[in-house]
Amino acid sequence: MPQDEPQPASRRRTRLYALTDGRTAAAHTVLTMDTTITAAAADDAHGALPTEWQEILDLCAPPGGRAVAEIAARMNIRLTPMTLLLGELADRGLITHRPPLAASDTTDVNLLMRIRDSLARI
Repeated sequence: MPQDEPQPASRRRTRLYALTDGRTAAAHTVLTMDTTITAAAADDAHGALPTEWQEILDLCAPPGGRAVAEIAARMNIRLTPMTLLLGELADRGLITHRPPLAASDTTDVNLLMRIRDSLARI
């Protein structure tokens, strides 16, 4: 590649400590890697937020949401800093979170059969 050609501009990411005001633990919210995160804010409210927060909210758009581990993987951020960022978003009311389903909730054979039948009809 000739040196005269301009290099593509890389997007500058905000340092994690700047996004969290230097905190190393979320004040109120404890999240695990399989907690489901869903954005609570409307899309038009994302403009004034830091870039990383906007990306998280876009990834977790309602109604589905994503697991903490998936968000971290898609954004190429380690799990611990990601849980801290998500804790900040939760403490500010920008996301909702729910714990993973308990094992007893996922082994109901009748429920699984109804889901299978509903999917077959689609």
